[in-house]
Amino acid sequence: MSSPLKHEIELIGAPCDAGAGRPGARLGPGALRAAGLVASLQAQGCAVHDAGDLDGPSAPVPTLAGGYRNLAQVTAWNRTVHDAVTLALGRCRLPLLLGGDHSLAIGSISAVARHCRARGQPLRVLWFDAHADCNSRRTSPSANLHGMPVACLRGVGPAELTGLGSRVPALATSELRLIGVRSVDPGEAQLVHRLGLAVSGMDALRTEGADAVMARALEDLPTNAHLHVSLDLDFLDPEVAPGTGTVVAGGASLVQALQCLQWIARCGRLGSVDVVELNPTLDRDQRTTRHAIDLIGALLGAGQVRRASGDLGRT
Repeated sequence: MSSPLKHEIELIGAPCDAGAGRPGARLGPGALRAAGLVASLQAQGCAVHDAGDLDGPSAPVPTLAGGYRNLAQVTAWNRTVHDAVTLALGRCRLPLLLGGDHSLAIGSISAVARHCRARGQPLRVLWFDAHADCNSRRTSPSANLHGMPVACLRGVGPAELTGLGSRVPALATSELRLIGVRSVDPGEAQLVHRLGLAVSGMDALRTEGADAVMARALEDLPTNAHLHVSLDLDFLDPEVAPGTGTVVAGGASLVQALQCLQWIARCGRLGSVDVVELNPTLDRDQRTTRHAIDLIGALLGAGQVRRASGDLGRT
């Protein structure tokens, strides 16, 4: 007798690296599929509907205008992501966005926030990343938009991106937790402070342990909440995950990362996921790709049995 489904997932590929500083993240969705992501999730009892890769602007000739690099291309991709995530949520499926660079989270989270507002459902976003991703055009040393999604979601950035979800800001400070951060630009740190963001850096993960950090991140989570996870693979230490474009030493071990994600699986509130910044051109022996599949499995392979993300919060 087969076991009941744990999640009904809509897999959405977004082969975009227009927001990044180096090319290659657009190859991430294909690498994850080729390495067996779908079969792995099915083996864990998930129903997987693969929507394929979204269409968007091809690798651009880099442009710089108004303090933003490739703004037109990044905006086009995020609009497409927003619409695809909205469609998946409307089908009562859990959208699993495969990036691509982390600027894509502006589109996915704007869609999730809009969906939750329409339902009157509490939202919490857990952002696993080596970086705060909270630069503005005035603070960013690179002008790359994958370093700005948190700021955009909090209403600081170009109107084309901050307004994607029909409300500015898309997220309230109370809805967002940053975990594993260890690289913050000076001006960015001031913006993080001004916006009042909750940050548990790698120092906390090392000294307090994953259990304490995750207990704090999930503290007071309403029973009907929609939980969104945005996982940048540079959250992991470069020795564990070399295949990402902006590595920072001193990151999470695979064990620490698995412990964090297993907390989320057990809480039973997971409603949507981004997995971003896999750059197969920088990987070694598919190490990062394989670890990404393990992490996705940990996130989706446990917890309360549910037919779909649309059932989250229902009894």
